[in-house]
Amino acid sequence: MKNIIQNINKAFDHRIRLGIMSVLMVNESADFNMLKELLGVTDGNLASHTKALETENYIMIEKQFIGKKPNTRYIATNEGKKAFKEHIEALEKLLSKN
Repeated sequence: MKNIIQNINKAFDHRIRLGIMSVLMVNESADFNMLKELLGVTDGNLASHTKALETENYIMIEKQFIGKKPNTRYIATNEGKKAFKEHIEALEKLLSKN
């Protein structure tokens, strides 16, 4: 059984991180408010999960001002895209074994 689950990435175990990466895989980028609304999470939850993905180098965080308002934008890195694809493929293999 270990071979079946060895490519499942622990960084994507949590549903919020899975959601963040899913959004970023189909969008060039997403800002804080977009992710918050799509995922239905609190500011603190989103901030902690994006930080965890940034620590793994799976996403980049860009902070800027639009007018006088701060804007935080998230972008999946190439490393993050590769890791997420491998994670999804591992889940698909696991599901096809049953």
